Amino acid sequence: MLGLRQTLVMRNLEGRVAVITGAGRGVGREHALLFASEGAHVVVNDLGGAQDGSGSDVSPAQEVVTEIEAMGGVAIANGDNVATWAGAQNLINAAINAYGDLHVLVNNAGILRDRTLVNMTEEEWDSVINVHLKGHFLPTKFAAMYWRDQSKSGKTVSASVINTSSTSGLHSNPGQSNYGAAKSGIATFTEIVQKELDRYGVRVNAISPAARTRLTLSIPGSEGRFDAKGEFDPFDPKNISPFVAYLATADCPIKGRNFFVYSDGVHLFHPWHIVDSIRNDGQTWTVDELRDAAAHFADVPFDQPSPWRD
Repeated sequence: MLGLRQTLVMRNLEGRVAVITGAGRGVGREHALLFASEGAHVVVNDLGGAQDGSGSDVSPAQEVVTEIEAMGGVAIANGDNVATWAGAQNLINAAINAYGDLHVLVNNAGILRDRTLVNMTEEEWDSVINVHLKGHFLPTKFAAMYWRDQSKSGKTVSASVINTSSTSGLHSNPGQSNYGAAKSGIATFTEIVQKELDRYGVRVNAISPAARTRLTLSIPGSEGRFDAKGEFDPFDPKNISPFVAYLATADCPIKGRNFFVYSDGVHLFHPWHIVDSIRNDGQTWTVDELRDAAAHFADVPFDQPSPWRD
């Protein structure tokens, strides 16, 4: 009787087609499993590289697909590189060709190349910016082109893009200028793209997740930070996915927002805003005048509370 009742309950993502990048491990894997359990047809994308982005192996994505199929879900594996023009285009086309439509894009792929600024190489900078920032831009571009064409043809579109930012960018973590710059860029990218795609029926949001993954465990100084503290594990990657699934539902009203998702909490970020100003009565400032009038800016509180603090 219970099994029959479960089959009669409409699942939250029933019939929606979702592409999830970086879904072979960690948070992305949990996204894929939950999406499938909620009825979505999932394209599990993962290049299968090391945490620094080197190498490739489609088997992590295929392993997730096998898990999904074992629980009765629908999924295919994809090993395209989302930071390349052809790879991103192939990925979006793979979803449309396999399932006839696309409703959700979760941009989650990422790597780390941590180094202090004075020691960072050009390759370490470029590779992280490429995977994170370009790896968000390209899949979103090709998905947006598809949704634009649908909207212009008269079809009602209810699509969702969920991007992955990070507190390393929004709260500035030393040793991660490349990663943090990319993640801050993703937050702004989210707000701009929402303004561009709203007319086509597309909602764009971003999350900054905090969870135990192979990337977060490799961050210098992370020792002990991600340990379970009791019966409830605040750093379990499973804690992140329900909010992402909610943002992916057809009737979710949220758009153009950035959230910090950690443990049992979902926290809305406020974008950059002006907290203090000086004016000069319609006159161009002189340096001497600014020396007197602007020096107090150094004493204006610039509070960036730890995202780990309750």
